[in-house]
Amino acid sequence: MRVTKRDASRNAALLLVLVLLVSIPSYSQNQVLGEVQFVGKTKTDKTSGVWIDGQYVGYAGELKDDKKVLLLPGEHEISVRQSGYMDFTQKVVVEPGKKVVLHVTMRKDPRAQFPTVTSQLKLQVTPDRAAVFVDDGFVGTVREFSGIGRAMLVSPGKHRVKIALPGYQAFETEVNLLPKQKITIKTDLAPGSITEAGPSIKKD
Repeated sequence: MRVTKRDASRNAALLLVLVLLVSIPSYSQNQVLGEVQFVGKTKTDKTSGVWIDGQYVGYAGELKDDKKVLLLPGEHEISVRQSGYMDFTQKVVVEPGKKVVLHVTMRKDPRAQFPTVTSQLKLQVTPDRAAVFVDDGFVGTVREFSGIGRAMLVSPGKHRVKIALPGYQAFETEVNLLPKQKITIKTDLAPGSITEAGPSIKKD
Protein backbone atom coordinates (compact mmCIF):
# COMPACT_ATOMS: atom_id res chain seq x y z
CA MET A 1 0.00 0.00 0.00
CA ARG A 2 1.42 3.36 -1.02
CA VAL A 3 1.26 6.23 1.47
CA THR A 4 1.64 9.69 -0.03
CA LYS A 5 3.08 12.72 1.70
CA ARG A 6 -0.40 14.24 1.83
CA ASP A 7 -1.79 11.11 3.53
CA ALA A 8 1.03 11.14 6.09
CA SER A 9 0.37 14.79 6.92
CA ARG A 10 -3.36 14.14 7.26
CA ASN A 11 -2.74 11.14 9.56
CA ALA A 12 -0.36 13.17 11.72
CA ALA A 13 -2.94 15.95 12.04
CA LEU A 14 -5.64 13.42 12.97
CA LEU A 15 -3.38 11.88 15.64
CA LEU A 16 -2.70 15.33 17.11
CA VAL A 17 -6.44 16.03 17.33
CA LEU A 18 -7.02 12.68 19.09
CA VAL A 19 -4.25 13.40 21.60
CA LEU A 20 -5.76 16.81 22.34
CA LEU A 21 -9.23 15.31 22.77
CA VAL A 22 -7.88 12.74 25.25
CA SER A 23 -5.94 15.39 27.15
CA ILE A 24 -8.79 17.90 27.50
CA PRO A 25 -10.96 15.88 29.96
CA SER A 26 -7.92 15.17 32.19
CA TYR A 27 -6.88 18.82 32.09
CA SER A 28 -10.43 19.97 32.85
CA GLN A 29 -10.71 17.54 35.76
CA ASN A 30 -7.48 18.84 37.29
CA GLN A 31 -8.83 22.39 37.06
CA VAL A 32 -12.01 21.42 38.95
CA LEU A 33 -10.49 19.23 41.67
CA GLY A 34 -8.08 20.24 44.41
CA GLU A 35 -5.21 18.16 45.80
CA VAL A 36 -4.35 17.27 49.39
CA GLN A 37 -0.72 16.34 49.99
CA PHE A 38 0.39 14.54 53.16
CA VAL A 39 3.81 15.24 54.67
CA GLY A 40 5.20 13.31 57.65
CA LYS A 41 8.64 13.22 59.23
CA THR A 42 8.58 9.95 61.17
CA LYS A 43 7.84 6.38 60.11
CA THR A 44 4.70 6.49 62.24
CA ASP A 45 3.51 9.65 60.48
CA LYS A 46 4.03 8.04 57.07
CA THR A 47 2.47 4.64 57.87
CA SER A 48 -0.65 5.93 59.64
CA GLY A 49 -4.02 5.38 57.97
CA VAL A 50 -5.93 8.25 56.39
CA TRP A 51 -9.71 8.70 56.45
CA ILE A 52 -11.34 11.50 54.43
CA ASP A 53 -14.94 12.35 55.28
CA GLY A 54 -15.15 9.01 57.08
CA GLN A 55 -13.74 6.94 54.20
CA TYR A 56 -10.39 5.12 54.41
CA VAL A 57 -8.22 6.05 51.41
CA GLY A 58 -4.80 4.56 52.24
CA TYR A 59 -1.77 5.25 54.41
CA ALA A 60 -0.21 8.71 54.43
CA GLY A 61 3.09 7.79 52.79
CA GLU A 62 1.51 6.26 49.66
CA LEU A 63 -0.90 9.09 48.85
CA LYS A 64 1.16 10.70 46.10
CA ASP A 65 1.89 10.41 42.37
CA ASP A 66 -0.72 8.03 40.86
CA LYS A 67 -2.36 7.67 44.29
CA LYS A 68 -2.48 11.38 45.10
CA VAL A 69 -5.67 12.62 46.73
CA LEU A 70 -7.91 14.75 44.49
CA LEU A 71 -11.08 16.13 46.09
CA LEU A 72 -14.05 18.22 45.07
CA PRO A 73 -13.85 21.85 46.21
CA GLY A 74 -15.20 22.56 49.69
CA GLU A 75 -14.57 21.56 53.30
CA HIS A 76 -13.36 18.06 54.08
CA GLU A 77 -12.55 16.36 57.38
CA ILE A 78 -9.30 14.39 57.42
CA SER A 79 -8.42 11.96 60.18
CA VAL A 80 -5.09 10.12 60.47
CA ARG A 81 -5.03 7.11 62.80
CA GLN A 82 -2.55 4.64 64.25
CA SER A 83 -2.90 2.18 67.11
CA GLY A 84 -1.22 3.51 70.26
CA TYR A 85 -1.40 7.10 69.02
CA MET A 86 -3.96 9.88 69.29
CA ASP A 87 -6.03 10.60 66.19
CA PHE A 88 -4.76 13.50 64.10
CA THR A 89 -7.92 15.20 62.83
CA GLN A 90 -8.17 18.40 60.84
CA LYS A 91 -10.67 20.14 58.57
CA VAL A 92 -9.34 21.57 55.32
CA VAL A 93 -10.90 23.73 52.62
CA VAL A 94 -10.04 22.54 49.11
CA GLU A 95 -9.96 25.07 46.27
CA PRO A 96 -10.24 24.15 42.54
CA GLY A 97 -6.84 23.49 40.95
CA LYS A 98 -4.94 24.20 44.18
CA LYS A 99 -2.95 22.05 46.60
CA VAL A 100 -3.34 21.81 50.38
CA VAL A 101 -0.24 20.52 52.20
CA LEU A 102 -1.09 18.75 55.44
CA HIS A 103 1.78 18.16 57.87
CA VAL A 104 0.95 15.00 59.82
CA THR A 105 2.25 14.78 63.37
CA MET A 106 1.25 11.69 65.34
CA ARG A 107 1.47 11.87 69.14
CA LYS A 108 1.54 8.85 71.45
CA ASP A 109 -1.64 8.17 73.37
CA PRO A 110 -0.79 8.32 77.10
CA ARG A 111 -3.67 5.90 77.77
CA ALA A 112 -2.22 3.20 75.50
CA GLN A 113 -1.03 0.05 77.24
CA PHE A 114 1.59 -2.30 75.81
CA PRO A 115 1.93 -5.95 76.91
CA THR A 116 5.11 -7.20 78.59
CA VAL A 117 4.55 -10.72 77.21
CA THR A 118 3.70 -10.90 73.51
CA SER A 119 2.74 -13.25 70.70
CA GLN A 120 3.75 -12.81 67.06
CA LEU A 121 1.45 -12.43 64.07
CA LYS A 122 2.74 -12.40 60.48
CA LEU A 123 0.76 -11.71 57.32
CA GLN A 124 0.98 -13.02 53.75
CA VAL A 125 -1.80 -11.10 52.06
CA THR A 126 -2.38 -9.42 48.70
CA PRO A 127 -2.73 -6.57 48.00
CA ASP A 128 -0.04 -5.73 50.53
CA ARG A 129 -1.23 -2.12 50.86
CA ALA A 130 -4.46 -3.28 52.52
CA ALA A 131 -5.25 -1.88 55.96
CA VAL A 132 -4.95 -4.12 59.03
CA PHE A 133 -7.24 -3.77 62.03
CA VAL A 134 -6.85 -5.63 65.32
CA ASP A 135 -9.81 -5.46 67.69
CA ASP A 136 -11.22 -2.62 65.52
CA GLY A 137 -8.06 -0.50 65.82
CA PHE A 138 -5.93 0.41 62.78
CA VAL A 139 -2.41 -0.99 63.27
CA GLY A 140 -0.84 -0.46 59.84
CA THR A 141 -0.74 -2.06 56.40
CA VAL A 142 -0.03 -5.64 55.37
CA ARG A 143 3.48 -4.87 54.09
CA GLU A 144 4.56 -3.77 57.58
CA PHE A 145 3.88 -7.27 58.92
CA SER A 146 5.06 -9.45 56.03
CA GLY A 147 8.46 -10.60 54.89
CA ILE A 148 11.67 -11.45 56.73
CA GLY A 149 12.03 -9.79 60.12
CA ARG A 150 8.57 -8.24 60.07
CA ALA A 151 5.72 -9.22 62.37
CA MET A 152 3.06 -7.77 64.62
CA LEU A 153 3.46 -8.13 68.38
CA VAL A 154 0.17 -8.56 70.24
CA SER A 155 -0.86 -9.65 73.71
CA PRO A 156 -1.67 -13.35 74.17
CA GLY A 157 -5.34 -14.31 73.98
CA LYS A 158 -8.20 -13.76 71.54
CA HIS A 159 -8.05 -11.02 68.91
CA ARG A 160 -10.23 -10.06 65.95
CA VAL A 161 -8.18 -9.42 62.81
CA LYS A 162 -9.62 -7.61 59.81
CA ILE A 163 -7.83 -6.85 56.53
CA ALA A 164 -9.58 -4.42 54.22
CA LEU A 165 -9.05 -2.14 51.23
CA PRO A 166 -11.56 -0.11 49.19
CA GLY A 167 -12.51 -2.08 46.08
CA TYR A 168 -11.97 -5.46 47.76
CA GLN A 169 -13.98 -7.72 50.04
CA ALA A 170 -12.74 -7.54 53.61
CA PHE A 171 -11.17 -10.60 55.23
CA GLU A 172 -11.96 -11.23 58.90
CA THR A 173 -10.79 -13.89 61.31
CA GLU A 174 -10.28 -14.50 65.00
CA VAL A 175 -7.06 -15.79 66.54
CA ASN A 176 -6.39 -17.18 70.01
CA LEU A 177 -2.69 -16.87 70.75
CA LEU A 178 -0.59 -18.47 73.45
CA PRO A 179 2.30 -16.51 75.02
CA LYS A 180 5.23 -16.24 72.56
CA GLN A 181 3.30 -18.17 69.91
CA LYS A 182 3.93 -17.29 66.25
CA ILE A 183 1.28 -17.66 63.55
CA THR A 184 0.87 -16.52 59.94
CA ILE A 185 -2.35 -15.43 58.24
CA LYS A 186 -2.43 -16.10 54.49
CA THR A 187 -5.10 -14.86 52.09
CA ASP A 188 -5.76 -12.96 48.86
CA LEU A 189 -8.46 -10.31 49.05
CA ALA A 190 -11.23 -10.87 46.51
CA PRO A 191 -12.31 -7.94 44.32
CA GLY A 192 -15.43 -6.21 45.58
CA SER A 193 -17.24 -2.89 45.72
CA ILE A 194 -16.70 0.19 47.88
CA THR A 195 -20.34 -0.22 48.93
CA GLU A 196 -19.30 -3.42 50.74
CA ALA A 197 -16.86 -1.54 52.97
CA GLY A 198 -17.46 -2.20 56.66
CA PRO A 199 -17.29 0.17 59.65
CA SER A 200 -13.49 -0.08 59.90
CA ILE A 201 -13.08 1.38 56.41
CA LYS A 202 -16.01 3.78 56.80
CA LYS A 203 -15.84 5.65 60.09
CA ASP A 204 -18.12 8.46 61.18
